[in-house]
Amino acid sequence: MPDIFAKQNGTILEITLNRPDQGNGATDEMAMELTRFIKEAPADTHCIVLRGAGADFCIGRATMGQRPTSPVEALQRKRAFDVVFDCYGAIRHAPVPVIAVVQGRALGFGCAIAAIADITIASDKATFQVPEMAHNILPTMVMSSFVDRVPRKAFTYLVYSTAVIDGERALSFGIVSDVVPAAQLEGEVQKVTAAILKAPAPAVRAVKEYARTAFSMHTEGAIDFARNIHAVINSSSEMRPSA
Repeated sequence: MPDIFAKQNGTILEITLNRPDQGNGATDEMAMELTRFIKEAPADTHCIVLRGAGADFCIGRATMGQRPTSPVEALQRKRAFDVVFDCYGAIRHAPVPVIAVVQGRALGFGCAIAAIADITIASDKATFQVPEMAHNILPTMVMSSFVDRVPRKAFTYLVYSTAVIDGERALSFGIVSDVVPAAQLEGEVQKVTAAILKAPAPAVRAVKEYARTAFSMHTEGAIDFARNIHAVINSSSEMRPSA
């Protein structure tokens, strides 16, 4: 089986990180594939569900703590790290909601994906951590995923302390959307996806567009954007109940 795979389940694109014996530690190739799967999602996709196989969601990048054996130019390093930034960007800019399902550990890159997803549902067994500082790594990549998701006090605490937090605390920090008993995790995912599938496609995509943009706008601009998108989307024939 590949380290990451995708399958279309009706109008749901299901993506699975598939290195369970390594806690789904993500290689650069996996990050690139995740980006590709999201960008090349079929046009009729209504939502994307991202899971990790086995006991963990993702324990971070597979190269955590490794250093180049010879000097590397800054531009080369930037291009290498763009693989991760591009992956985060694909999740942010996907035209449909991305739902992360976190059953176990979500560390570093995994914690970032959990934070940046539009909806994150966590098991009560899930844990979250930004461990990079303990490995003498500046976690700027993870920090970039937190910047519009996690309040400043939580942001700096997670980065500086490298603390492991549980799902309830991750909920209070804005990393996850809901925490449910482990046995109910998949049932809750099905409830959320069913609600999304029931909604008209233009509305689903417009919610994503508004949520992606409005929070970085001036208040009056965000209100004007809402006024305009409301008129455009609700006038669509696709928003009318079928006969």
